[in-house]
Amino acid sequence: METTKYIWQNGKLVNWEDAKIHVLSHSLHYGSGVFEGIRVYETKKGPAIFRLPEHVDRFFYSANAMKMKMPWTKDEFKAAIIETVKKNDLKSGYIRPLAFYGYGELRISPLKCPVEAIIAAWPWGKYLSADPIKVKVPDYIRIHPKSSIADAKICGHYVNSILSFLEVEAAGYHEALLLDFEGNIAEGPGENFFLVSGGKLATPKLGNILAGITRQSIIELAGDLGYAVEEKTITLDAAIAADECFFTGTAAEVTPIGSINDCLIAGGAFGPITRRFNDEFMKIVSGENEKYEKWLTYAN
Repeated sequence: METTKYIWQNGKLVNWEDAKIHVLSHSLHYGSGVFEGIRVYETKKGPAIFRLPEHVDRFFYSANAMKMKMPWTKDEFKAAIIETVKKNDLKSGYIRPLAFYGYGELRISPLKCPVEAIIAAWPWGKYLSADPIKVKVPDYIRIHPKSSIADAKICGHYVNSILSFLEVEAAGYHEALLLDFEGNIAEGPGENFFLVSGGKLATPKLGNILAGITRQSIIELAGDLGYAVEEKTITLDAAIAADECFFTGTAAEVTPIGSINDCLIAGGAFGPITRRFNDEFMKIVSGENEKYEKWLTYAN
């Protein structure tokens, strides 16, 4: 992992190697933290953070889900993210804000523990392959919507993602595709799912998936490009029979799926509609489409 010089921690920048917490921090033991994943892209106008306000809104939504009383306002946190990018002279890469319950009581309830936060930013390229990936449905299902607040980015949720990924990776696949409690497609361990059929797009409806910001961006982009998008229940059979499938996410961006459970999708190739969305999305985040410049926050 490539590092940078500074991490923002509880209101000030500290050296990367000095960003430390107590070993009895509540969130380390119980997963009671919340986080965001944000991308910053190199553009002709300087580093551009993609959809910063939306990410900070979701970050605070997740914090509220965990009953965190944040010591910072949204505007203060946005400014801290921009400062972290600038001070690290980061042209492109990944930003990880994390809020967590620190050292206090080690009861299940975290409410007597202090709320702490960090912002790290570092260079990071493609999360998944640029080529179509091999996907497998694991034995694990996406967490039940009545078991948690499914659309919050709570650290503990990602044990589900870790177990799913480790299972399919051991079997030789690039990524998992989780089903929901009813046996329909939910999402990847860290990505939302789309399929293309008959020139139309479909994606699982909200309710027990993460309300992905890249997902919503693709839905908006699709409308501008003249593609219909339906948010609906999607069966595994429908996905396997689709013309194309792809993942979206901050880390994954737009990633083509070449096979699901060894069944080829688009002949295992990069489908033309998926490629169009990939190309258009990269133009947007690179500042090459003025219409979507509203989605970029420049850090210079």
